[in-house]
Amino acid sequence: MKTLVDKLTACRICPRRCGVNRLENELGHCKTGRQAIVCSFHPHFGEEPELVGSHGSGTIFFSYCSLLCNFCQNFEISHLGNGRPVSGEELAGMMLELQQLGCHNINLVTPTHVVPQILAALQIARDKGLRLPLVYNSSGYDRVSTLKLLDGLVDIYMPDFKFWSADIADKTCNAPDYPEVARKAIAEMYRQVGTLQTNPAGIAYRGLLIRHLVLPEDLAGTREIAQFVAQELSPDTYVNIMPQYRPCGLAHQTNGLDRRLTAKEYLAAIKIARDQGLTRISRF
Repeated sequence: MKTLVDKLTACRICPRRCGVNRLENELGHCKTGRQAIVCSFHPHFGEEPELVGSHGSGTIFFSYCSLLCNFCQNFEISHLGNGRPVSGEELAGMMLELQQLGCHNINLVTPTHVVPQILAALQIARDKGLRLPLVYNSSGYDRVSTLKLLDGLVDIYMPDFKFWSADIADKTCNAPDYPEVARKAIAEMYRQVGTLQTNPAGIAYRGLLIRHLVLPEDLAGTREIAQFVAQELSPDTYVNIMPQYRPCGLAHQTNGLDRRLTAKEYLAAIKIARDQGLTRISRF
């Protein structure tokens, strides 16, 4: 019987649909072959408070990416591929070590292109006692068909909703289909897990948490994104409106992205999100 890993023989796991044989280490857009590549794993205290708690979010940073924003804040990881290949057993061991350290969850950072490898490792880890909630921390550039394979396995979805404009997505990521793909992907994530739920200590254990990085000159399309989330998902959707944009990587290639976000632009974005009906806005 074929396994999900066998889908890597003509890979269409992500929206790029490269069709390369990753089991033979042919490389497509994500530059990742048979094995997932991990840059680092550790308790992380720089995430949203609902994930961090007192013992940190157990982050595993996967190298490379299927979207590749030219302004990526983790350019060395996503574009340059800092990290090393790991087996399924090694990846499972990382999850179990993070649990042993007391982390509140397993936070898979940039997992889109390595879903088959993650699921293989997850089975090993759960057979050995992994019980933490699983966080799927992606760019939002995910195929619905792949997300459906995760239904019942992922507890918390944490996608970015980066852009509303196909033109901006094309200029920054060579992905003009990003807005349409993200809308469908995030709707599927919401269908699976609903709004974010927390325990009495304020720690998230299930639900959707959307990140939206505000860009200079409103290049992200905050109004349209907030309207979509409020009207098509729920006004109670947890949305982290993030102010930390700074020029990184190849940001200078796109007009408007060669400078930092101003406080005025950020406060305007917060007001826009509220005006569109969102009631659960984080400013972390």
